Amino acid sequence: MHRTALSGSRFHAGNFWNILPLVLLLVVTFVQPASAEEKAQLWRTLTVSGRGTESIPTTLSEVSLGVEIQGKTAQEVQQEAARRSAAVVALLKSRNVEKLQTTGIRLNPVYSYNNNVQRITGYGASNTVSFRIVTEKAGTLLDEAVKAGATQINGISFIASDEAIAAARQQALKEATQDARQQADAVFSALGFQPKEVVSIKVENASAPPPPVLYREEATKLANQDASTPVVGGEQQVEASVTLQISY
Repeated sequence: MHRTALSGSRFHAGNFWNILPLVLLLVVTFVQPASAEEKAQLWRTLTVSGRGTESIPTTLSEVSLGVEIQGKTAQEVQQEAARRSAAVVALLKSRNVEKLQTTGIRLNPVYSYNNNVQRITGYGASNTVSFRIVTEKAGTLLDEAVKAGATQINGISFIASDEAIAAARQQALKEATQDARQQADAVFSALGFQPKEVVSIKVENASAPPPPVLYREEATKLANQDASTPVVGGEQQVEASVTLQISY
């Protein structure tokens, strides 16, 4: 019984090794032409990148302002900062500003140095908020916020609305695609080749650069001016990039 089993095992193993070269030959025969075709297609492609830019008006202002108080005791300055901050926030809510949120609350000791000796002379507290408002109303609101108790204007950035930015992104992508295709057509025409099809498309993130910012010193000067002084936002650019790989 043992000899028969061993003999059968040798028979099957022998058949396997006999037909293995034929199997490998068939695999190579069917796979190799496809690989060669793919390489040929890859070699005969042109890669071009196009850019698109859309300029849109900035209609909104993002403002950061707050209250900063100094005094002898921590409780004193914290209470006064809270009182003034509440008045400022109430004003902002009454003006229906958008995206109002607290961005910082601080309470720190104030030190003095005398003969290399550090002493606590008081405390400082600050509360800051940010919000968004139509740019045409920003100048008047800043003046009102200072009168309500705000002592800091940390900065103003000018932006377009979310809807305007989204529409500009779509248009910038179209322009980038057209730019890439025009570049490809010019190259094919110069070389006498005929384009076949787009085999690869890569879209870079269409984004808007950081909006222009009016920093703290400039913004404070603005708030100290007449309330009728206009705040002008200017324009914002949205950019997009598209890369095409075209066979020929």
